[in-house]
Amino acid sequence: MKGALLIGAASGVGCYIMSTGVKKALGYDDSLDVFGVHGVGGIIGAILTGVFAVEAIGGTAGLLEGNYAQVGIQLYGILATIAWCAVATFGILMLLKYTMGIRVSEATEVEGLDVALHGESLQ
Repeated sequence: MKGALLIGAASGVGCYIMSTGVKKALGYDDSLDVFGVHGVGGIIGAILTGVFAVEAIGGTAGLLEGNYAQVGIQLYGILATIAWCAVATFGILMLLKYTMGIRVSEATEVEGLDVALHGESLQ
């Protein structure tokens, strides 16, 4: 149970840093902080699951129980998920591009999607 609390705390901190500090520092527009929350939280959670996995509960030991390979398995799963999401997103974007379009107006783009479409403030 301590592992679950540590995973939640680490993921929460990672998501907060990504959605506030890193996003502002790099100046990218992550509408509704989708990657900053779901992407980063999922990656941190998946890696730490490989660390804290308990054989008595899930049937597979994690790093703390001596199964060093589990973290590698988790990283492989993360990379596979990233690849799948990239391919699926590209396919969806191409479908939308040739049916209804995927660009917003130049004024909306300059203002930023968070502000223009969702009313989110960058402060």
